[in-house]
Amino acid sequence: MSNPSREQWGSRSGFLFAAIGSAIGLGNIWRFPAVAYENGGGAFLLPYLIALLTAGIPLLVLEYSIGHKFRKSPPAAFRGLAKPAQAIGWWQVAICFVIAAYYAVIIAWALRYIGFSLGEQWGDDADAFFFGDFLQAAEAPGTVSSYVGGVLWPLIAVWVVVLAILALGIRNGVEKANKLFIPLLVVFFVVLVGRALTLDGAWTGLDALFTPDWSVLGNGGVWVAAYGQIFFSLSIGFGIMITYASYLRQRSDLTGSALVAGFANSSFELLAGIGVFATLGFMATAQGVAVNEVTAAGIGLAFVAFPTVISEMPLGGLFGVLFFASLVVAGLTSLISIVQVVVSAVRDRTGIGRLPAVLGVGGAIALVSVLVFPTDGGVYLLDTADHFINQYGIVLAGLVVVVVVGWVLRRLPSLQRHANETSAVPLGRWWLVCLGAVTPLVLGWMMVDSLRAEFAQNYEDYPTGFLLWAGWGVAGAALLVGVLVSLVPWRGGPGPASAGSDTGAVTREEGKN
Repeated sequence: MSNPSREQWGSRSGFLFAAIGSAIGLGNIWRFPAVAYENGGGAFLLPYLIALLTAGIPLLVLEYSIGHKFRKSPPAAFRGLAKPAQAIGWWQVAICFVIAAYYAVIIAWALRYIGFSLGEQWGDDADAFFFGDFLQAAEAPGTVSSYVGGVLWPLIAVWVVVLAILALGIRNGVEKANKLFIPLLVVFFVVLVGRALTLDGAWTGLDALFTPDWSVLGNGGVWVAAYGQIFFSLSIGFGIMITYASYLRQRSDLTGSALVAGFANSSFELLAGIGVFATLGFMATAQGVAVNEVTAAGIGLAFVAFPTVISEMPLGGLFGVLFFASLVVAGLTSLISIVQVVVSAVRDRTGIGRLPAVLGVGGAIALVSVLVFPTDGGVYLLDTADHFINQYGIVLAGLVVVVVVGWVLRRLPSLQRHANETSAVPLGRWWLVCLGAVTPLVLGWMMVDSLRAEFAQNYEDYPTGFLLWAGWGVAGAALLVGVLVSLVPWRGGPGPASAGSDTGAVTREEGKN
């Protein structure tokens, strides 16, 4: 199946750099080390590897196959499978819109912290500096009274860079940017890890991370955590890999690419874990406390714990510059991929050119981003939206995809044949079993487990009213938008069903190969 008017990657390596760049994001650096530490240390690597092989890579192959087969963005690709399924694609587009709006803000924070690192401007209290001096956070969530210029200007800079890269196109923009950014990120992090390993107490941190607690393997929660980490870290479930695969050439090794991208992502996570815990080991030794007393995750690790460490280590300013530059680069490669999903969907739906789509769609996301998040209440909005759109957007959408494609439409065998036609590593029955049984069961359990925790206690003890509109409301709105947009008819547009039935149109287009 070919689409001569659709952009293509210049090379397989260009696609792989972009796919790896999308997968390697902020979560790899600040989520994996804490999750591994809390779930058995070295023992966690076993369920983590099993999760990668039974869910992560099979899901990557599935998304690659859907994107490559239909050569379309998620809405049009799912429409090729079945007309009502396009709602899943538009839901994923709405999820990407939300994530892009707040994800850019974290990159802007990291950008500012590159400068802060040079003079260690956070002083003796990194926590008070981050939430007070820098973010000027309100005392309680749900109130917005002022803009924070120190966040606004770097945020605008982030959006200028991202939209400029996207405007240049897939080959000249996204591909070239990732070929620069990914090697740069690896160099930065190898230097960081090398420096961290020379710190006093580094091996204490590594012992804490990797000493296995084999007893946890009988705990179902540890296995759920492993599958959750794989799911969140590979950029699956919200249309990115479908979009990127739609730009692949006709003869592309889908399974081989999934294996390379999956193991590259996990290798970087392991590298990040070594660097983070070597640094935390130094911090624990310097303060005379146990490693578990300084362990942190998320923004607390990046913008509070690490600045504290930087203040205590020799040449800490240089370490800080490299660390926060790594966050900026990792964040940019992911943000580019997220916005590309929305741009691609709008282009497929309307037929407009790349530049108008990037300026219109990307500009709309950027506008929401700069109006909502650089405020004194922005950090609470960001935290809540991130939690709910991840749990009840990405995970739920991923569950719906495997259930609809595998159980309702029964399209896994045809997608398996499509992947095997061009791939060096053929998909066997294991792929059907993983996607037909293992993955939906695990994702379903994750959803039940998450909901149970949600109803037991308010997230972060935030007020219920705030969670209803900033959390549940955002996640629900993404789903509602997906359904409503899917009801708008494709009047002769460039979708796969623009002529005749969906199935017939797809068959005719496939016949052109």
